[in-house]
Amino acid sequence: MSYAQYLEFAERAEVKHEFIDGHVVAMAGGSIEHSRLAARMGFLLQLQLEGRPCNVFNADARVRIEATNRATYPDVTVVCGPVAAAADDRHAITNPTVLVEVLTDATERDDRGSKFAHYRRLSSLREYVLVAQDRPCIEVFRRDAEGWTLREYGPGDQVALPSLECAIEIDQLYRDPTRAAARA
Repeated sequence: MSYAQYLEFAERAEVKHEFIDGHVVAMAGGSIEHSRLAARMGFLLQLQLEGRPCNVFNADARVRIEATNRATYPDVTVVCGPVAAAADDRHAITNPTVLVEVLTDATERDDRGSKFAHYRRLSSLREYVLVAQDRPCIEVFRRDAEGWTLREYGPGDQVALPSLECAIEIDQLYRDPTRAAARA
């Protein structure tokens, strides 16, 4: 299917689909914890970026990797500066600064492998963040002059995101107010 056909299909579809070089793949539904962590990460980033020229988008924002002919919906997308839309899709972002994926059993292999290979082709991308949902663990792949480096964060750590000039407290991200209320 061409990308134009995909866009027509996507307009009518009841669920989101990724476009991978002519192939259309339905996206897996997420768990409640997946949704909570994605929303919380977006919220914490938005708080830190308030008043700065950056926008935080949820999983409704499509990202287009023109170099590899892929379109996908990251859990959280951050763009600093004006949003650049794809030449063939005015609703798709082509210049993310940071992308966040909350890992699931169904998507982890792709998020770490093929999808990350596509994301690396986005020249604007500075950090790729993977959030575990089964334990407090965040991995940040950061682009520097040498290529991509990995840093892992756990309980008590602050997740540094130099491209955004901010840090997210891992304990704050994983904090669940309903669990705290149940213990009280």
